[in-house]
Amino acid sequence: MSADATVVAVRGLRVGYGSVVVLADIELTVTAGEIIAVTGVNGVGKSTLLTCLAGLHRPAAGTMSVLGGAPRDDPAFWRAVALVADQPTWYPGLTVREHLELIRLTHQPLRGWCLPADELIDFFGLAARADASPLDMSSGQRQRLSLAAALARPSRLLLLDEPEQSLDADFRVELAGLLREGYADNGGTVIMATHDADFALAAGAREVRLSDGAIVPDDEDYEDATDEADEADDADDVDGSDDADPTDEADDVNGSDDEYGTGDAEDADDIQDPGAWTAHAARHTRPRA
Repeated sequence: MSADATVVAVRGLRVGYGSVVVLADIELTVTAGEIIAVTGVNGVGKSTLLTCLAGLHRPAAGTMSVLGGAPRDDPAFWRAVALVADQPTWYPGLTVREHLELIRLTHQPLRGWCLPADELIDFFGLAARADASPLDMSSGQRQRLSLAAALARPSRLLLLDEPEQSLDADFRVELAGLLREGYADNGGTVIMATHDADFALAAGAREVRLSDGAIVPDDEDYEDATDEADEADDADDVDGSDDADPTDEADDVNGSDDEYGTGDAEDADDIQDPGAWTAHAARHTRPRA
């Protein structure tokens, strides 16, 4: 793996809220063109990890490098990073179409993959509401607009906090395809927190599962062996029971202090994705656990 291909490098990350440790000893490397699905139960630290990567939450220990430097809340960083978390504050006097056109206008010249306003409106099913205010739309329509806005301008890293929320199952599959074949295939990197395994699979994501504040090791051989042992135990239990109904299925058995980071940021000229519409929204993002 070349250094140029590394988009995110996290080493020994530790994050807490007061005396409660949310993340501990997190190690994560993400390369260009990857889609990462951060999974786990509510409160396990998925959103906290995203806000740390966005430079909106300072960890207690460990180092983070995002696009060659420490994550930070400044214009150069947000030219390369887009964040969709809590919904932004929409301008009450602008329509859906005008919001998307404004985003594109403020990021001229557009260098890198992104989609024009009309294509986004069509893809996200907002044609009937294109001339409406976002404040007059449903939560699902506003979620679609938030995602569309992130793709209306170029970026190198897309951070998504539960992008599937308020979206129907069929459209989740379509969105997964756009992230995979549009954004990632053109060199972009996606890190998303999600509860939808089918959505992550459709996006071709690599799963990073959190449990008790740590990344669960990906040991398929161990898991397969555990599953086989459980199945054998189930079969033995059924065969050894004199009054067992032979048509009954066997019961399922459940197996089983560094600095924040000081790397120099890339020069603005090296970041070919101009501007960042998400800077305002990012500053008002409230971390979920």
